[in-house]
Amino acid sequence: MLKLILYRLALAVPQLLLLSFLVFTLTYMVPGSPAAAILGVAANPESIARLEQQLGLDRPFFERLIEYYAGLFRGDFGTSFVSGRPVLELFAERLPATVSLIAGGLLVSIVLGLALGIIGGTKPGSFRDRASTAFSSVSMSLPEFWIGIILLLIFAVQLGVFPVVSYVPFAVDPIGWMRGLILPSIALGIGGAALIARQTRTAMAVSMSSRYVDSLTAVGVPRQRVVLRYGLKNALVPVLASTGLTISIMLGASFSVEKVFAFPGIGALMLRSVTGKDFAVVQGGVLLIAIMVILVNLILDVSYGLLNPKSRPS
Repeated sequence: MLKLILYRLALAVPQLLLLSFLVFTLTYMVPGSPAAAILGVAANPESIARLEQQLGLDRPFFERLIEYYAGLFRGDFGTSFVSGRPVLELFAERLPATVSLIAGGLLVSIVLGLALGIIGGTKPGSFRDRASTAFSSVSMSLPEFWIGIILLLIFAVQLGVFPVVSYVPFAVDPIGWMRGLILPSIALGIGGAALIARQTRTAMAVSMSSRYVDSLTAVGVPRQRVVLRYGLKNALVPVLASTGLTISIMLGASFSVEKVFAFPGIGALMLRSVTGKDFAVVQGGVLLIAIMVILVNLILDVSYGLLNPKSRPS
């Protein structure tokens, strides 16, 4: 297992280097000057040229690229053009909100997806199987921001059960933090639940039709134990693959959910940085998201080995 972890980490290094080069190149090729976006209505050729010189934007491409990589190897992701603060400091402030949202959405996806998949997979072709499949199809087609708006209008505006401005830091008010995560987590997690439900339903149907299930039933093992301990355990390997894909999708979908629920997460920071051409923040955000995806995939690879010893490297 240690060999697998070291191999995945070693493979992640060239991936991150290539990604950082692509992001730096693309931001360099974006038309317009970040200095003009920062100055706004006060921009004129002289002031733009002066600010570009101060920010180092007038230097050649390769000189800026070498400086960028030198900073990355030192753990320095650069400084925001707009605020003048270190990029890592900006993301450190907003990362807890985004991680809370994704964790809540993932919890909803796993619980709801497994439940729907087990309901349908244990009796393929039944009414409950068709009902769970129909629910999965409908929920997969609904955009997360639309679900968030509907939930917000009903439960926050009309009924007043949940707050309109959702996020409260955990250190300030743990109960408020938990209440504020309910609606955004549901909005973010329903689409992922549909994906997990489909994979679980298929895997459970195959698992429950196996001979060992018939043998366990014949010797009198309770049905609930057969389903949860044996059937579900063997069905979890393909479900883990869909869970990894769900997390990757959530990282992108969380941007729109954060906008709907006024979450102070990295999504709002990234959107503002893209429109304001604060490229240092954009580059740092893309790398941060890539690192999160790599870590998630590493955890899933380790989980494969724990569930299925045959998948462990020799």
